[in-house]
Amino acid sequence: MKKDHPSIITLTTDFGLTDTYVGEMKGVIFQINPQIQIIDITHSIPPQDLSSAAFQINNAYQYFPEGSIHIIVIDPGVGSQRRSIVCQTEKAIFVCPDNGICTKIFEQEKLIRTIEITNPNFCLRQISQTFHGRDVFAPVAAYISCGVSLTDLGPEISDITMLSVPQPKITENEIIGEIIWIDNFGNAITNVSMEILKSTSFNTKYTIQIAGIKIDHLSNFYDESDIGSTLALANSSGNIEIAVNQGSASSTLNIKVGEKILFLKALPS
Repeated sequence: MKKDHPSIITLTTDFGLTDTYVGEMKGVIFQINPQIQIIDITHSIPPQDLSSAAFQINNAYQYFPEGSIHIIVIDPGVGSQRRSIVCQTEKAIFVCPDNGICTKIFEQEKLIRTIEITNPNFCLRQISQTFHGRDVFAPVAAYISCGVSLTDLGPEISDITMLSVPQPKITENEIIGEIIWIDNFGNAITNVSMEILKSTSFNTKYTIQIAGIKIDHLSNFYDESDIGSTLALANSSGNIEIAVNQGSASSTLNIKVGEKILFLKALPS
C-alpha cells in the first residue's frame, strides 16, 4: 500500500440515479475532504444483488491506482446486526457491509486486515437505519482519505462473511457453467473463463450449448459473425460470453442470469 494519502474514492451501489442517494454520499465525502476525486464505477447493480456486485467490483477495482478506496453499498441487511467493515488488501481499501460483497477479490488477493467500524467519531452524528452508505461508509472513506488510521475506526476482526459464488462443474467430457451477468448490450456473461477452458483437455474441440442452440467455436470479435448471428467469445475480463452481433443475446435467446450453459467436449470421430 502506498504511504501517501489515497486520492481516489470510488462508488459502487444499487441506488440508480433517479434519487438523491448518490449525491448525498458525495456531499458527505466532499465536506470532509474537498480535494478527493470521486469516481462512479456503477450505480446500476440490480437491487440487493450481491453476486452481481461481487462480479462487477472485482472486474473494476484492479484498474484503479494502488491505494484507492472503494465504497461498495449493496446492503440488503442495512440496519440489522450485520457489521460495517473496512478491508485492506495489498492494492486497495474496501469500505462496505460485511455481506460477502468482496468475495471474488479475496479469492485472488491477500487480505491484510479487516476492521469493524465501531468508532462513532468517524460517522455522521445521526445514523439512519436505512442509509449507512451516507451515514457510515461515506464519512469513513473520506476520513481514511485524509490519513485517519484504520485502527482508529474500530477493532480488527478475522471472521468475515463470504458468498457462495457459483463455480462451473467440470467433468471429463463437459463443463457446466451459468450466466452470471447480463450487460447493457444484452451480452450474457458466464462464469466459465478462458483460463478454465485452457486448463482442461478440451482445447478448442467443444460445442457450446445454451437455450436450445449450439455454437461450435469461439469468435475473436463481435463483427466476425453476420449481423444478427449468435456467437461466443472471451470478453475483456476473460470470461466467455454469449452475444448477438449488433443485437441482444438476452432478448434474442430469452436468457437470464442463472441460465445454464454447457461446454461439451468433442469426441474422437
